[in-house]
Amino acid sequence: MARTGPTEGRRRGGTPPQAREEATIDDLTTASSAPADSPRTLEKALGHQVRQMRRERDLSVSDLAGAAGISLGMVSKIENGQISPSLSTISAIAAALNVPITALFSAFEEKRDCSYVRRGQGVVIERRGTKVGHVYELLGASLGGDLAVEPYLITLEQDAEPYTGFRHAGIEFIYMLSGAVIYRHAGHDYTLGPGDALLFDSGALHGPAVLVETPMTYLSIIIYPRR
Repeated sequence: MARTGPTEGRRRGGTPPQAREEATIDDLTTASSAPADSPRTLEKALGHQVRQMRRERDLSVSDLAGAAGISLGMVSKIENGQISPSLSTISAIAAALNVPITALFSAFEEKRDCSYVRRGQGVVIERRGTKVGHVYELLGASLGGDLAVEPYLITLEQDAEPYTGFRHAGIEFIYMLSGAVIYRHAGHDYTLGPGDALLFDSGALHGPAVLVETPMTYLSIIIYPRR
């Protein structure tokens, strides 16, 4: 059977190599399945700020609507960025939240937060439930948004003891760097060595059940909604 050369392939409707390469580059702008980020409109930014300030003050949508003298549906539409409210409505909301009007527009400024920590300069902290020999080095911090992200480099030293009583809101991702451990989550045990990973609902009891090889280190990333 005769081979089809590159020129002949193009005659038959094939995609030219350059076009294929360009398409591939476009398709690989991100390796994540997260939706593409879109520019934040003024309405979306205003709604985000109103929602965040309302929650910080522990107010319900109904509470804010009553204090501002507007309908519950109006507040809901504003928080979801569905409408462009009048200046008088914005002023009423600002008064109800006890902030200047300008504070409601601060989120519209284009900001892309970034947290940079040099090797060995993470903050060593005492996490709730921390045990002897468990060292937590905070490698960064999310600076805003509805989700809090806490990345830790965790070291279990020679004198560390097993502890499976950790429990907190959100989800947690563990990536093993060195050593070996049998990690327990919701009554199930998982053997982790360098390169192994575990992603789980951190609302269930979890923690290192058997310290197979110490000292050990692993990356732990905890994600939970801000209150």
